[in-house]
Amino acid sequence: MASPTTIAGKISLGTSGRDAAAVRARSLPKVSGKGLARVASQILPPLVVLAAFLLFWEVACSRPGAGLPPPSRVLTEAWPIISDPFFDNGGTDKGLFWHIIASLQRVALGFALATVAGILLGTLVGQSEWAMRGLDPIFQVLRTIPPLAWLPLSLAAFRDGQPSAIFVIFITSIWPIIINTAVGIRNIPQDYRNVAAVVRLNPVEFFVKIMLPSAAPYIFTGLRIGVGLSWLAIVAAEMLIGGVGIGFFIWDAWNSSHISEIIVALVYVGVIGFILDRFVAGLGRLVTRGTSAA
Repeated sequence: MASPTTIAGKISLGTSGRDAAAVRARSLPKVSGKGLARVASQILPPLVVLAAFLLFWEVACSRPGAGLPPPSRVLTEAWPIISDPFFDNGGTDKGLFWHIIASLQRVALGFALATVAGILLGTLVGQSEWAMRGLDPIFQVLRTIPPLAWLPLSLAAFRDGQPSAIFVIFITSIWPIIINTAVGIRNIPQDYRNVAAVVRLNPVEFFVKIMLPSAAPYIFTGLRIGVGLSWLAIVAAEMLIGGVGIGFFIWDAWNSSHISEIIVALVYVGVIGFILDRFVAGLGRLVTRGTSAA
């Protein structure tokens, strides 16, 4: 006959085992029918549209005399650059990965400069009535100039393609940042300004603690527009300045009559642009705690 101590130990072990099983069950992710339906409603529509588009493209471009290759031929002809994007034979003979990295580096530098200058100028315009009257008309005129129209001037000034491309990115993306920042600063509630006056915040403290947090949703809206314009500008600028970059790759493929490679590169351009937009949007939601536009 088992002793009371042994029985108690068995009961304790059985209880702890059930508790551990219960804890593991609670820690497992619960998948409900509603959750699956929600995911399917977000994924299926674009997949269906993409499949229909590819089918239409395949049928329309498979006929004799079609100007563009169908998707099946694009995949076959461009498979070497798709399967090996990391090759580097020196010079400009590189895989798509290196061209995209070169373009992203230019975008990162030009867009970072535009972000700093745009937020500072937007704050000045939004905070000062005199600055708004003096600078806003100039900004409105300059922002209508096409990005590539700046390239000859920047080449004349810098005499080098790399800083010229960065300047084109800077001058293209700065305007939405300035305008949206100025709007955000002008929309700061008067109560916030009154509180800042009561606690006697100096200009730097007012800028950091009141202005930036209040205008952050507007600023990140401008940043999202700006990063999209930056990516558009660099692809166009690289077609003219040459060197390594996704824009030069597209132009070089055109000169070599490699249409399939151009189509693959355009897919990469679209995907990278989408990722950049999602990254800035996610950063905006993180900084503004979900108050910026998705």
